[in-house]
Amino acid sequence: MTLRETFATNLRRYRKAVGLSQEELAHRAQIDRTYVSSLERCQYAATIDVIEKLAAELGVDPVALLRTTPGS
Repeated sequence: MTLRETFATNLRRYRKAVGLSQEELAHRAQIDRTYVSSLERCQYAATIDVIEKLAAELGVDPVALLRTTPGS
């Protein structure tokens, strides 16, 4: 699995775990909803700034979004 795929999987997993829609997460992180969707489908690569924003809204350390095994 590529790092982009790992990020996409973790983003979706953490987003669902906290009960947020893509739209709500995007609104809270001040990014476009279609961008969140594209990130989860591996169409775009997230910048460090976007990873930081998303992690903050999900209540996780940014590194958690890049780990092969979430929570480790």
